[in-house]
Amino acid sequence: MSSGTLTSALPLAAAPAGPGSSVQSTTATLTRRLAAGDELAWREFHAAFALRLQRYLLVVCRGHEDAAAEAQQQTFLRAVKHVRICETEAELWSWLTLLARSAAADVRRREQRYLCFMERWFRHQPDPVFVPPEVDGHLEAALSAELASLPAAERELLEHKYLAGGSVRELATALGSTEKAVESRLTRARQKLKSALLKRLQNENRA
Repeated sequence: MSSGTLTSALPLAAAPAGPGSSVQSTTATLTRRLAAGDELAWREFHAAFALRLQRYLLVVCRGHEDAAAEAQQQTFLRAVKHVRICETEAELWSWLTLLARSAAADVRRREQRYLCFMERWFRHQPDPVFVPPEVDGHLEAALSAELASLPAAERELLEHKYLAGGSVRELATALGSTEKAVESRLTRARQKLKSALLKRLQNENRA
């Protein structure tokens, strides 16, 4: 949506057309309805800004569609949680882009965490594994899903070692175990995660 009137983009059939009607009053009315939890208002809000926000985030995310899509979803979720009354469309868009930039930054930080995880994890593989030439958003999503599917104890072990950068000694102390036992558990958890991840990617390639 261009920077034209909000009225032209929102399906506000109930908005009165008369001398007192304006973009500002329509925006104020809409955001008050949003704050009141009006479900129809949220649908109108989404219809009005989804495409515009998508284009904005594609620029912010430098053309990475997966990152932009995730940031867009997070932006709307944050808008629901932190809705505010805006008197003008410019004010509303400014607030929305602030949420969008924050969401995009969070997505980038999470991607960096998983990139570090992947690098550390692959370096610890005892046998050759297929490492894609570019660790992109799709692979990150697959890794995230498979990591989440692991039993809590194994997932926490891997996250502490490869995401938080903890040492085997620290893990052994926290678990009341030996370093050798922790290394064995890490090896098994890495192997399980590797097998699950590669199986997922192979199935997707065949689909």
